[in-house]
Amino acid sequence: MIIRATNIRKSFGTLEVLKGIDFEAEQGEIIAITGASGAGKSTLLQILGTLSTPDGGSLIIDGLTVFAGGDGASRSLGRKFSDSELARFRGGKIGFVFQQHHLLPEFTALENVMIPALISGGASRREIETRAIGLLTRVGLAERLTHKPSELSGGEQQRTAIARALVNRPAILLADEPTGNLDSVTGQEIRSLFFGLREELGQTIVIVTHDNALADLCDRSLTMKDGMFV
Repeated sequence: MIIRATNIRKSFGTLEVLKGIDFEAEQGEIIAITGASGAGKSTLLQILGTLSTPDGGSLIIDGLTVFAGGDGASRSLGRKFSDSELARFRGGKIGFVFQQHHLLPEFTALENVMIPALISGGASRREIETRAIGLLTRVGLAERLTHKPSELSGGEQQRTAIARALVNRPAILLADEPTGNLDSVTGQEIRSLFFGLREELGQTIVIVTHDNALADLCDRSLTMKDGMFV
């Protein structure tokens, strides 16, 4: 298992959002998490991506314990990494795709894709640029490298965001409503792209979605209600 989450709990004030979630994902698996708004899907995804800390439970990613122990009363959750260590771990292991693309408007598509790798370091600028061009070509944007986000369609912006999420070669790709703002034709293109990437690059992909057509294509589809899987 590349992801193993056990008894994950999370509250915001008196509102208990996650009520003891267990979740596992195998290498190369594509899993959809569905459910009504407010069910806790995005909160769970943020914890799986180490963007948010649970109040209790444990999270193991690729054999490394990220969070362990603790309970909601004492908030004695064991942090296995400092904030900087966690950021480095996240940057190298996990890619994120959101409903809002969060592309930087002053940079081109190519520059937007390069930025996470430039921040992470470990490769020359030329190597990163070559990698970014390859990813943008893979997602069908070879002719749009120098275009800024305002010059790209919604689907092109989302494909740029997917390329950016992959530039550090993460083992895990987490996507929150990746087709939510797209028309049906463009949404189908993004669905096909996810599965093509899995076949080519082998990522584990976890997708929070209201898109039933996307969920039906996944290896597994899990439904959340009131902070639990049902």
